[in-house]
Amino acid sequence: METKERTLKNTHHGHAIKRIRHTLGIKQEVLADMMGTTQARISNYEQKKELEDEMINRFAKALNVVPELIRELEEDPVTVIIENNTFEKGSGAAYYNVINNNPDPVDRFIELSNEKTALYERMLELEKEKNALLEQLLKERP
Repeated sequence: METKERTLKNTHHGHAIKRIRHTLGIKQEVLADMMGTTQARISNYEQKKELEDEMINRFAKALNVVPELIRELEEDPVTVIIENNTFEKGSGAAYYNVINNNPDPVDRFIELSNEKTALYERMLELEKEKNALLEQLLKERP
């Protein structure tokens, strides 16, 4: 009965591990260190549709999740398409919007905000210098 239920659900243990790992922001190398194995082996496990319960338990412990999450996390076709076509920060193309070839809007916003802060600080310094000069001129007046 359990086997039929598993085949009816669209689950993929390896993809579930990968999704959880991505959500937690953990790289394969880090997970491999946590589990005492290699990055290549983690990559191989993430490609397998079904994993043994012992291995699922090891991954669950390393990722600090319940094993049932890995066993029962269903794959939504739309999510798979989006995940496979999303650029990450370190991928080179990620820093630019593919459609408009513009810098990432969030990064650009932060950059402009920092520039604005620097300009305000510079204006404040100039205003302080101007006030100091005016005070000095007033003191020198008879």
